[in-house]
Amino acid sequence: MTEEDIELAQILWDYHRIDEELVKSDLILGLGSYDLRVANRCAELLQESWAPLCVFSGAQGNFTIGKWPKSEAEMFADRAVECGASPDQILIEPKATHTGENVQFTRALCEAKEIEVQSVILVAKPNMTRRGLSTMQQFWPEASVCFSYPDTHFLHSPAEGHSPEDVVSELVGDFQRIVEYPKLGYQAEQPVPEQAMTAFDELVKRGYTAHLMQ
Repeated sequence: MTEEDIELAQILWDYHRIDEELVKSDLILGLGSYDLRVANRCAELLQESWAPLCVFSGAQGNFTIGKWPKSEAEMFADRAVECGASPDQILIEPKATHTGENVQFTRALCEAKEIEVQSVILVAKPNMTRRGLSTMQQFWPEASVCFSYPDTHFLHSPAEGHSPEDVVSELVGDFQRIVEYPKLGYQAEQPVPEQAMTAFDELVKRGYTAHLMQ
């Protein structure tokens, strides 16, 4: 990876990551992924009483199918308990296969259990928070949302088994989805700065295409 690649990727990383003040909320929603450090962060938030309950959502995705013995939601729940979270504060939604289902299925689970949710702390990889925002705006707009994530960086601390190049391809693919998914009704439209679009186009030209939509 060249210095120019890193500079371009940093532009997309900064675009994807949403930094906001944390607010005490009704629910923590932990988005399943390949990065168990998200579960660590959810456990910290529970122990610090930022919310009374956490839902982990996720089946097995492209990065975890065949690699983990359980759904992402179950793996995250196990990790959170290992980190000191109380099992009584955790619900599992193990069927969602994408971000839209993460939100829709979690909302349905809470409604089925008559859990009133007016505010959500969405916890994900840093580069998934904007997609999380756009999906919440589309499928759970009544709930206010703030964000938290583990302190990671695509270059210095990618998840185990993933290289910086892998994460850059992920940044590129997720940016494409932020642009295209609103047209399909999957997410709410987001502002797209010209600088981010230019970085996306250039990284595609440089071959970071593994996560692009087919």
